Amino acid sequence: MMNSNEAINKNQDMEVNFETELEKYLNFDFDEFQDGSIIKGKVVKITPEFVLVDVNYKSEGQIPIAEFMDVDGNLTVQEGDEVEVFLIRKNDLEGTIYLSYDRARKAHVLDKLEEAFNNSESIRGKIVKRIKGGYQVDLGGLIAFLPGSHVDLRPVPDMNALVGESFDFKIVKINRRRSNVIVSRRILLEEEREKARQKLLETLNEGDIVKGKVKNITDYGVFIDLGGLDGLLHITDMSWKRLKHPKEMVSLGDELELKVLNFDKEGQKVSLGLKQLSPDPWENIDEKFPIGTKLKGKITSLTDYGAFVELEDGVEGLVHVTEMSWTRKLKHPSQMVKEGDEVEVVVLDIDKDKKRLSLGMKQVYPNPWDIVAEKYPEGTILEAPIKNITEFGLFIGIEEGIDGLIHVSDISWTKKIRHPGDLYKVGDMVQAKVLTVDKDNQKFTLGIKQLTEDPWLKVPEKYPSGTVVTGKITNVTEFGLFVEVEEGIEGLVHVSEISQKKIKDPREVFKEDQEVTAKVINASAEERRLGLSIKQYQEEIEKKRAEEQKNKQKNAGGSNLGDILRQKLEENEQKS
Repeated sequence: MMNSNEAINKNQDMEVNFETELEKYLNFDFDEFQDGSIIKGKVVKITPEFVLVDVNYKSEGQIPIAEFMDVDGNLTVQEGDEVEVFLIRKNDLEGTIYLSYDRARKAHVLDKLEEAFNNSESIRGKIVKRIKGGYQVDLGGLIAFLPGSHVDLRPVPDMNALVGESFDFKIVKINRRRSNVIVSRRILLEEEREKARQKLLETLNEGDIVKGKVKNITDYGVFIDLGGLDGLLHITDMSWKRLKHPKEMVSLGDELELKVLNFDKEGQKVSLGLKQLSPDPWENIDEKFPIGTKLKGKITSLTDYGAFVELEDGVEGLVHVTEMSWTRKLKHPSQMVKEGDEVEVVVLDIDKDKKRLSLGMKQVYPNPWDIVAEKYPEGTILEAPIKNITEFGLFIGIEEGIDGLIHVSDISWTKKIRHPGDLYKVGDMVQAKVLTVDKDNQKFTLGIKQLTEDPWLKVPEKYPSGTVVTGKITNVTEFGLFVEVEEGIEGLVHVSEISQKKIKDPREVFKEDQEVTAKVINASAEERRLGLSIKQYQEEIEKKRAEEQKNKQKNAGGSNLGDILRQKLEENEQKS
């Protein structure tokens, strides 16, 4: 049971509370307690669905708990907290009141945003969500819209990567009644860029070392953002070595340290260099790689005319296709090397001014033609296999990569060979004499017929003028007959030397393989010519017969009429 003192104290507390509440009611500013006003209240209870706020009205206002949640879903108040709320409406008859914590917060934020908008000030915000056409930005309780085109100065490769990031923004449009706000980050970046550009224009000089970011990559070079001003880094100024494309060295967004090569202040054009920050490897190239030096390098690229070999970073030389092999006639460098191959080379020539190195691969090894010329001097007789047969001759293997040619005209002194394949086949071993070794032009010629003496050398001695020969016709032409007097030796009976009678075409009178007798009228070993005459031979025969007949008549003491007529008749028959 309550004692008398406790009862007295309780009554005193009730009186105090009543007096306090009465005083509050009497002093309440009813002018501010109007629809649309922002008033203070106290969180008295939190349920799973609502937060009850006491604003000294007949009843507490119920506010959805979602209005007190942050973007991560965490409750931002607890019982006993004092909060500002927005009075939506009240019903004095029913004693009900409708409040909004969210609208009160937005109203305060809108005040702050309007002030920033009017003063052209920037505000801080956090990108919370990506939506169609842009992003949602939390400006401290109010969600604004950030168009995608206003995120950055350039298109953003990964738009999702910006979610959760905080930036400064410029307010471009505000509608208080609808609580709509549109912001831009690009405007601030443009303003900053313009300030930086003006500063660069005032302070930038040729020779300065600057830092920049790769903004764009083209076939011919890279555009660098220097922070307000763009510069061009040409592909030829990226590296001392040869590049096919700038992407071999840089990527979008890379931070680079560069040297200002040229600055046109009026045109606002800047030429930049990257390789100029390192020593030129060609500066003392003739000392590092004197002519004749043997080196190792890597094939970097192939062309129709040769291969480029990298000797060190920034130093490349060309091995012309003709300098790749002593013996192989290459149509393309790919027949010997490919990109990435490591090769040995010899420095052939240096053009320091044009930054050109001429290299040779074949010079690493002795020239086999020098060895062949020494090993097989002219006149050497050798035996080797036939490697290839063509209509103009035989190719025989001499040494590795070196073939010798026996021309069809050097196979026989006397035989007319239509095709060497009629007499030989690939793989046959042949004996031949070395005729010439031309190492400069890489020609090695041999002959088979030179193993024996030329039979034509004895023809003038063997067949002097006036000699009578008998042979078979080997060929009949319109200008005469070819007659073989011995194996391989043919003479020509010209059409004018066939008969005393005029013959238009010998082919109408003679046939091949027909045997004829003729008289040698001329012989030349140098011209390989033997002239024959059937007509002169027949004339000589007739002359002899006439002399014999004359002698016979003289010995007989005279001739009767019958003998004379008989002789005339025989002469006529011979002429016909």
